[in-house]
Amino acid sequence: MSAKIRKIIVQTDEVRVEMGRDVLPPVRKALAMAVIENPCAGRYVENLDELVVIGEELGALLGARCVAALGIAPGQAHSYGKAAIVGEAGELEHAAAILHPKLGAPLRVAVEKGAALVPSSKKIGGLGTAIDVPLGHKDAAYVRSHFDAMEARVADAPRANEIVVAIVVTDSGRPLARIGGLQVSDIKGEDGLR
Repeated sequence: MSAKIRKIIVQTDEVRVEMGRDVLPPVRKALAMAVIENPCAGRYVENLDELVVIGEELGALLGARCVAALGIAPGQAHSYGKAAIVGEAGELEHAAAILHPKLGAPLRVAVEKGAALVPSSKKIGGLGTAIDVPLGHKDAAYVRSHFDAMEARVADAPRANEIVVAIVVTDSGRPLARIGGLQVSDIKGEDGLR
């Protein structure tokens, strides 16, 4: 089954100055969100495969929307993250079914490679609920300069029978990052950690 999408929202965030210093090149993040009908809302469903399939579909769609919003080639993506907010007629496991089993593979295609786990968060909430989408480097989890987050919120969602699914992709790490750790130039990209 395909996702029943009520709306898609795409936005970018570009930091040009931090603490009075120019950020060159600017740090850019793209957020793509889909507000979808929750086919399991209002009832207990043992087999959540329908939501797993929807997650796979949204991983491709939203990942591609983020890369396009940044105007970069897939291989130029640095970080990624995912999150979901389930309306009150659903349960947290509905978000888990969308985010975990299959959303990652098509997202990795959208950003080229993606050896590292995709950071995630999930919650239950009503209209206008905000969630922080955690971020980490797509190929090496130990790159501290890319530990970050972006807030996602839709003013009129999720309704009780909806789920907001969000993906964020970046083209760099935090502005003026300087706490050490593995550098992007030292990534091997073999184990998802280094």
